[in-house]
Parts: sequence; structure tokens; C-alpha cells
Amino acid sequence: MGDDTPEEQARLNKGHWLFAQPCTFVKGVVNLDGLPNDPLPEIAFAGRSNVGKSSLVNAMTGRKTLARTSNTPGRTQEVNYFTLGQPGREGLFLVDLPGYGYARESKDRIASWTDLVMTYLQGRATLRRVLLLIDARHGIKKNDEEVMAMLDKAAVSYLIVLTKADKLKKGQIEKRLEATKAQLRKHVAAFPEIAVTSSEKGTGIPELRAHIAELAELAPMGYKAGT
Repeated sequence: MGDDTPEEQARLNKGHWLFAQPCTFVKGVVNLDGLPNDPLPEIAFAGRSNVGKSSLVNAMTGRKTLARTSNTPGRTQEVNYFTLGQPGREGLFLVDLPGYGYARESKDRIASWTDLVMTYLQGRATLRRVLLLIDARHGIKKNDEEVMAMLDKAAVSYLIVLTKADKLKKGQIEKRLEATKAQLRKHVAAFPEIAVTSSEKGTGIPELRAHIAELAELAPMGYKAGT
């Protein structure tokens, strides 16, 4: 997602600085009425169950237990809000969304999670970008395509983030990138670049931090998250 120019290094430095700031869990939201009424921009992490959302949040913030991780798909059942930054300085919300596509849960619960996530993604004015996580081993699946089509329709900008890249060889990653780029051509709200990451190895984490830092804003003095 970048190169070695002075401009790119400045972007990386800004991303490093932002993610070195305090990152604090604010609240878990189970319905739309519980969403914070705050001016800070929001960056949402979305994807299929067990795609590695919580692991990526932890890797980016350098905190092993900030977001709860589990080998059991569907563990994240709330819209979890974290504030990144300090009052009077640049900051934003990181939003960890429940995974979709987990078939072993009850149909009612799946429908409830899906409705919450989809309504949030379509109607949140402060949402600046969705990081749509795709397992690099499997590529874009049918329900990923459904989410992408919905984001296209709602004009919500999203960045495809390939996760678990360490599980593939270099040639396999290159093939996955080409296939993913081809699929993105028909999606108008997709960011033109693709992030390739590994939470375990740290691959792509600095570049993804820099991408998010460009969307951060200066928080109002005296501002307190969660109000």
C-alpha cells in the first residue's frame, strides 16, 4: 500500500503516533439506541466470523487483550466501541462489528446480529471507512459480496483487508490479490487499494495504521468519549 518516499514515511510516522495514543474500550452496543452520540469519526472493522477482526484490532493497537479473541466463530456479539487518541488531539473511534455468516448460531440470533450490523453500516453519519476483512486463504465469499453491494448502494467507502497472509506463499498471495482486484472493479464504493496483513507476523500493520490516521480528526477540547 505504499513506497519509500518521504511522503510515505511521513504517513507511516503519523500512523505510528496515532496508534501509540491511549486506546480504551468505551462500550458494547446491542441495539441502535445504544450507539454513541459523538462527533469523532468512526472506522469499522467488518467481516465474516473468524476472519480475524479482533486479532487485527489488537495487532494495530499493540495490545494483546484489547479486543477479545476466540477460536469460536461468532464470539463478538456486540458492536464494540474503542476510542483512540486523547481530548484535544487527533482521535477516532475503532468499531469492532459482530462477524457475519456463522451458521451454527440460531437463525434468530443471526438475523438480529445481521440487522444491527447492516443498519449501522448504512446509516451512521460519522462512519468514515469500513475495513472489510477477507481471509486471504479463501477470498471474497458470497456474503462478502452481499455486504459490498450494500455498501456500494449506501455510498459507504470501504477498504478490503486480506487477513492471515502468513498462511499463504508469496505466489499464492499475488494470485489472491489479482483475483480480488478483478472482483473490486464492479464495486463503486471500494477503495482502489487492497491491504495485505498478518496479525501474527505484523505484515501490513504500519501501512494500515497510516491509512486510518489520514481519517482522524482533531477532537474538541474537553471532549469525553461515550457521551
